[in-house]
Amino acid sequence: MSFARSSRSLVCLGCQWRTFMSSTRLLAEPARKSAAGAAAAPAATRTAGNITTERSASATTDKPPKTTPDSAAAAAAAAPGTSSLQRPPRPIAPATFEDAPRSYGKRVETFEPKPLPRPIGLPYPPVPGENTGIDNRSLKERRDDFVDYDKHLQRRQELKSKMARPYFRDWGNLQFSKGKTFIAPPRPFRADVSLFFPNLYGETLLKTDRRPRDTTPCLEGKVSVVSVYSGVWGETQARSFTGAKENPALAKILLAENSSNKSNAAAAAGGSDSGSGGSNTLQLVNINIEEDTLKYWLIRLFMSGLRSRIPQADWDKYFVVRRGITDEIRESLGLLNSKVGYVYLVDRECRIRWAGSADAEEHEREGLARSVQRLLEEAGKA
Repeated sequence: MSFARSSRSLVCLGCQWRTFMSSTRLLAEPARKSAAGAAAAPAATRTAGNITTERSASATTDKPPKTTPDSAAAAAAAAPGTSSLQRPPRPIAPATFEDAPRSYGKRVETFEPKPLPRPIGLPYPPVPGENTGIDNRSLKERRDDFVDYDKHLQRRQELKSKMARPYFRDWGNLQFSKGKTFIAPPRPFRADVSLFFPNLYGETLLKTDRRPRDTTPCLEGKVSVVSVYSGVWGETQARSFTGAKENPALAKILLAENSSNKSNAAAAAGGSDSGSGGSNTLQLVNINIEEDTLKYWLIRLFMSGLRSRIPQADWDKYFVVRRGITDEIRESLGLLNSKVGYVYLVDRECRIRWAGSADAEEHEREGLARSVQRLLEEAGKA
């Protein structure tokens, strides 16, 4: 017993010594950097006159050629190891939902939803395999992250922010226009300024293949009306935009597009020329986000009930997402209340061209139908 107690004491002393050495090193680094900067300042002052003299002498003999945008682009294209496809992402504009109530931060006393002033979404296109929530690190990478003090501090901040979020804040925020975060625009955003819908990862209602899959392959090449919600309340709000009874104009467009695609497919099977109309596909996609483990397994338990309410042709377009929804995604898409339903109109390049939240108003339903028709016309001209 004494040997075991002494061994535990040695281990504890070793851990304390390691912590002390790490803290001493981290505290000493700023002082070392400041001393190095102070020593380098006089040297820089001494050499400043020489550098100025050399620059003035060289300027009189060799003048560098002027750089134009065309020459800069040509030089970047000719530089080895560079690619024109690897462009830096567009900077994110100031927050659109700056005053909107959230599940974290300061409590909002009054709020009135406003129309969207600019496109929303992520500044980079989605890639399958992103935002899966699966840890694919190797054992060595996990060990390196475990002993990294900076990553410990970052993880500590994330846990502190999660623990500080009130559980019932989202329910309390429903008092503001039933949780409406923003008012949908009357017309779609232009394609060249629109931002992207992220890739999500979840299970579908298919019986033959129950493996989780990405949403990006489902959205690419099609005009999609994407409903995002969590729970029955949010699903009802999303249905106020996309339901056949609630929005008959959208249901009429969807029926006409599907019948056109079926006739084109039949003509192609018969060997006749089907044209390009078969590619203009309109679809409804449902994304059910459930991050609570217990509720997620309840949804899986009653998956047969969902299949009975949704047509079999749309089983592969219903996703149950459990993880991977980061704060960046929520802020970019406006998913600020987990109890509210949101609707996004996504074009064939996964760009968000229109968005709505909470219960739909009459002008928002009309705007969604007009925007869908506009995107179908754009797809037909492409």
